Amino acid sequence: MPKDQIVDNSDLHFINKANILIEALPYIQRLWGKTVVIKYGGNAMKNDDLTHKILEDVTLLKYVGINPILVHGGGPEINAMLSRVGVQSAFHNGLRITDDATMEIVQMVLAGKLNKNIAAQIGTLGGKAIGLCGKDAGLIRVTKKPPLEDGVDLGHVGDIVSVNTQLLRDLCEGEYIPVISSVGVDAGGESYNINADTAAAAIATALRAEKLIFLTDIDGVYLDPADPSTLFPILTVERARALIANGTISGGMIPKVTSCIEAIEQGVRRVHILNGTIPHPIILEIFTDRGIGTMFEREKPETK
Repeated sequence: MPKDQIVDNSDLHFINKANILIEALPYIQRLWGKTVVIKYGGNAMKNDDLTHKILEDVTLLKYVGINPILVHGGGPEINAMLSRVGVQSAFHNGLRITDDATMEIVQMVLAGKLNKNIAAQIGTLGGKAIGLCGKDAGLIRVTKKPPLEDGVDLGHVGDIVSVNTQLLRDLCEGEYIPVISSVGVDAGGESYNINADTAAAAIATALRAEKLIFLTDIDGVYLDPADPSTLFPILTVERARALIANGTISGGMIPKVTSCIEAIEQGVRRVHILNGTIPHPIILEIFTDRGIGTMFEREKPETK
């Protein structure tokens, strides 16, 4: 280009696109060949267009040499199906009480409809997705959760005892994207409902994943949920525990943040809570300098 030629707006537009790609380069280099476990929550799955964009993110990760594993929930879909067939939903302290009839619906919705639809959508984007549940090849082995301290029996709800990491490594090395629904199996072949956050954390821990990402319907952890400026971009394990103890983190955020803490303590390098209701949240966090959401780390500060 001659030195005296003026760069017009269209040129600047393409230059900005090039700069975005260059900004992503060091993160692609750092994560190449590494495992990133992504938990896609039911409340973040309500919009088909946003779901499409998230699955574009997941497919892109695979194409640039990263190994994504997608673990999904489906609470709203389960509730809708239970209502449709006349089965009453019951919860205790945020945990679904899963009797025989409820477990049948949970398995049908999670391991059937949702799991296969997600895998098929990734296929339309050029990805090679394999839909799995914890019952496939003993992927997620569980034991029945014992009655709670107040005596409540949650029914077919499981505690994870093992993850078949070899299966997941084989799939990732074979260029596949595992898509996993949170249904587990015990030694006798019985199906159990598993909290999807817990399942994602267990899988990330077993694989020593580089990142664990929770996609939900909130931006992250706030000091004051009514004030967007109080979002924590980074939380250490120590600070997160203190926020739970003093009540700043409460309700449904407690099990999610607890899963983040446990994953960090058991070897996952970085854990993130991101808003899955905005377009391309995974790309915004992983491949930009600024990032989004809340990142959990050990006591010693680390770079993103």
